[in-house]
Amino acid sequence: MVLPQSAHSVPVPALASGDRLTRAEFERRYQATPEKFKAELIEGVVYVASPVRACYGVPHATLVTWLGVYSAATPGVSVADNTTIRLDLDNEPQPDALLRIETGGTSTLSEDGYIEGTPELIAEIATSSAAIDLGDKKNAYRRNGVQEYLVWQTFENRFSWFRLQSEEFVLIEPDAEGIIRSSTFPELWLAVTALLEGRMSNVLNTLQTGLISPEHQAFVQKLAESLI
Repeated sequence: MVLPQSAHSVPVPALASGDRLTRAEFERRYQATPEKFKAELIEGVVYVASPVRACYGVPHATLVTWLGVYSAATPGVSVADNTTIRLDLDNEPQPDALLRIETGGTSTLSEDGYIEGTPELIAEIATSSAAIDLGDKKNAYRRNGVQEYLVWQTFENRFSWFRLQSEEFVLIEPDAEGIIRSSTFPELWLAVTALLEGRMSNVLNTLQTGLISPEHQAFVQKLAESLI
C-alpha cells in the first residue's frame, strides 16, 4: 500500500524504461507505483513491462502450471510467479516463474518478504522482451549463479533451456524422446515438443512419470532431512 504524501513532501518520480538507478532508488520509486505496475532493474537499467497479450499470458500460465505441479509434489521446493528478486546491487528482476529450494538453497526470504539471492531455476516468456531475456538478463542470471534458465520465445515458438556449466550457460537439447531433464531438480521433466504444440496433457503425463520415480522420492527425503 502506498501511503499518501504530505503537502510538503517531494513527489516520487515515476519509473520509466531506460532510467539508470541504484537498486535502493528503484525500490523507492517502485513502492510508489500502482499495484499492477511491473518494472525490472537489469544491469542498473529500468525496464517497464508492456500490457499483457495472450501470446504472453497463455504460455505463462502453461509454464507456471508445469512448475506448480512439480512444486506440489516436492515439499521443500516452492514455485513463484512474477516475484521480485533482489539478485545483486544492479539487478532486481521479476521473472515470469522460478523454482527455489526453501531451506539450504541459494536464495532466502527477507524480513520484508522479498526473495534475496539466486533461485536455482528461472523461467521467462520472451515476446517483445526477447532481446533483454537473451541478453543482459541472461548474463545477470549467469553471473549470479542461476543453475538453469528457461526461455520460451513465443513468436518463434522456440524453447531454450540453459544449464550453468563452468560458469557459462550451455544450451541443452532434448533427448531422443524429446524430453529435457533438470539437473538441479530431480525428475523435473519437460516434453518440449508437446509443450510447443500445446499438448499440455502430454507435458503433465511426462512430468508425472518422473514424479513417481525412486529418484524423486529420494530427493523429497533429502529435503525433509535438511529441516531436521
